[in-house]
Amino acid sequence: MISDEDELKELQVEVERLRAELERYRRATEDCLQQIGWCIGYFAGTNKGRLARALGSNVAYVRRSLLHREPVNLPPSPEGSPEALTSGDR
Repeated sequence: MISDEDELKELQVEVERLRAELERYRRATEDCLQQIGWCIGYFAGTNKGRLARALGSNVAYVRRSLLHREPVNLPPSPEGSPEALTSGDR
């Protein structure tokens, strides 16, 4: 029979393993969101504003709802104004 102390140690080890796994997934998610951020900038710069905005709202949702973090601002457009995102949509 396992003593309470041994069971507590096993549970602590399991909690630490799960925390490390959670942090690994969190880092992978952040890396993925950075890559999507690059794509958003690319699409915004190539007059694909609608696609850039859609990706941006998806990123904001993931950051807010899944990572419990504040959304980040989109990179500035080539012209330096938010209207640059819509120039390809007209």
